[in-house]
Amino acid sequence: MNTLKSVTHTRWDDLPRDEVNPTFGRKLVSGELITMAQVFLAPGGGAPKHAHENEQFSYVVKGTLRFWIGDEERPIDVKAGEVLQIPGQVPHRAEALDDVFAIDVFSPPRWDWVNKTDAYLRNHQK
Repeated sequence: MNTLKSVTHTRWDDLPRDEVNPTFGRKLVSGELITMAQVFLAPGGGAPKHAHENEQFSYVVKGTLRFWIGDEERPIDVKAGEVLQIPGQVPHRAEALDDVFAIDVFSPPRWDWVNKTDAYLRNHQK
């Protein structure tokens, strides 16, 4: 069996950056079961309250990303070197407290991100 035909090798630097809105940029790769994205947020950038079927891991590489989960009033600040895991169907929102670089991983894949049909982000203005 030749397994090489199912292997891909990608350089992040070779991928175009999708400017989702003025404060949210990203690059992504997607396979059959997972989407992985580099996320670039300006201060105040982020995502309005939403939920999706996908389990999400958000790993903050630089900066601090503030999350609100469900109806919780108390935020969770995820700082550089930390990871937040969000189960599928759990409502959440996020806001960058400063310049943020994060890696988001989703399973199953975020086809709305791949197909650029994520109007909740594209129309989000802070």
